[in-house]
Amino acid sequence: MIRRWLLPALALGLVAAALWLWVSGLFGLGVHLWAMRDTRAEWQDRGLWLPFYQVTVEARPIEGLRDNVSGLTFSPVTGTLFAAINRPPALAEISTEGRLIRVIPLDGAKDPEGITHVAGQTFVVADEGDQRLAWVQIGPETRRLSLQGAPQLTFGFGAFANMGFEGVSWDQTRDQLLVAQEMWPIRVLVIEGLTQTMAGPGLNLTAREWRPNERTGHFAADLSSLSAHDATGNLVLLSDLTSALVEYAPDGAMVSALPLWSGWAGLTEDVPQAEGLAIDPGGDLYLVSEPNLFYRFTRNPKAGWAEGT
Repeated sequence: MIRRWLLPALALGLVAAALWLWVSGLFGLGVHLWAMRDTRAEWQDRGLWLPFYQVTVEARPIEGLRDNVSGLTFSPVTGTLFAAINRPPALAEISTEGRLIRVIPLDGAKDPEGITHVAGQTFVVADEGDQRLAWVQIGPETRRLSLQGAPQLTFGFGAFANMGFEGVSWDQTRDQLLVAQEMWPIRVLVIEGLTQTMAGPGLNLTAREWRPNERTGHFAADLSSLSAHDATGNLVLLSDLTSALVEYAPDGAMVSALPLWSGWAGLTEDVPQAEGLAIDPGGDLYLVSEPNLFYRFTRNPKAGWAEGT
């Protein structure tokens, strides 16, 4: 009797394991890590090439922020980072060492999850609660912001309330806004025509979906953030559930990947609940992880695990 059920039980277990690998994104991540053997020669000197990155600030609590630190962006104007905090709604300016500079309450927001610097003092805030994008001005003296009267766009893409706009990034080179939808479905939206629309009368927007050209589709179980890198033109996606970063070329070709697990990139522990990603002009990567942990990764071509890829 035991033998009669052994093979069906084994087959069911294998199917369940395969399904888990697929849903968790680990299968896609594994495919990407293997593919780096073929992409290294082309991309290690002209892309970010994530295997070269090592953690230089790890899991530093941002003193003054206790919880719900989410989206992240770098402003070359101030040389600092700005984070979105969803409860209570606020924005925070943070140094590149992870030190809190100021907190800016954000009135009129429901669930701000993403923020990106556009130019000068202009930022875009993504509100997941109602799939809304709002343009705000943050100057040196800004102490409080209100979305009332701010230029806004609302989209109806059919996302669940807590699975909508999770990340946003302005692509300076292409004059595009990139928006990450968390899941169901996982997708990256490219919105064009915003500069012209915001500058004058009339509405001339286009929205399309960017997709990786890998057969596995998106590597991840979810998308928690994204960042365009102007210097290379590449796009980096962050997944909390899969706990990894993946770099893509503009055409969707996979470039490199970095698991955010203990033992990789010099990490002593896994990165828990990675929510926000930013890249500065020098190529340093910054992550925030709920509730209030800060990470910085710096490119180091002598990084240990890169030699094996």
